[in-house]
Amino acid sequence: MLGIKRLGLLAALVVVGLAPAAAAQAAQPSTQDTQYLQAVHQVNLFEITAGNLAQQKGQNQQVKDLGKMFVTDHTQLDQTVQSTAQQLNVQLPAEPTADQQQVLDELNNLSGAEFDKAWVTAELAGHVQAIQATQTEISQGSEQSVVQLAQDALPVLQAHYDALVALAQTLGVPVPQTSASGTPSPGGTTSPGGTESPAPGGTETEEPAPGTTETPVPSQS
Repeated sequence: MLGIKRLGLLAALVVVGLAPAAAAQAAQPSTQDTQYLQAVHQVNLFEITAGNLAQQKGQNQQVKDLGKMFVTDHTQLDQTVQSTAQQLNVQLPAEPTADQQQVLDELNNLSGAEFDKAWVTAELAGHVQAIQATQTEISQGSEQSVVQLAQDALPVLQAHYDALVALAQTLGVPVPQTSASGTPSPGGTTSPGGTESPAPGGTETEEPAPGTTETPVPSQS
């Protein structure tokens, strides 16, 4: 099973900072806005590649169909991300994060039903974190064009998550905890082996995303 605790789809929100030259520009958007653009771009790169893998390697037809949907939706989203970043002089990463690439490499080595379950598990984790980061941008962002991008992206990400939940239940894949409103919560998931996995992108010593506070998650063991 994939090492979901290493997924780190939005690690850039914590570790990516402004370049010194960019920070010196008065017109440069806030750190929150800059890091969200960079991180969501890496999410899109990951999702496009993972979606193509689902179409090529998926055994379940729903996995193939969702993969195709994700490629289409995240390609469209990334066009807006790139356009917005260019207008704001924000430099975007050229490739997914190292953790994202590791997940893609692991998926590429799987096949059949094993691939399907691992793909859904990785996608659930990634979309939980992408939704949370997008909600943070909506509430904490200061550049209107970036906040608007996040507002437009949120229903797309939520629709992806909802479709993944339905598929996960069919395949017997654990689903991340959700709040009363139906949106993903910061809680972890329980792996098929019964051990607890941290929230997506988490590490042994997790740091909350900017503008958020960390809430202890009850043990599910």
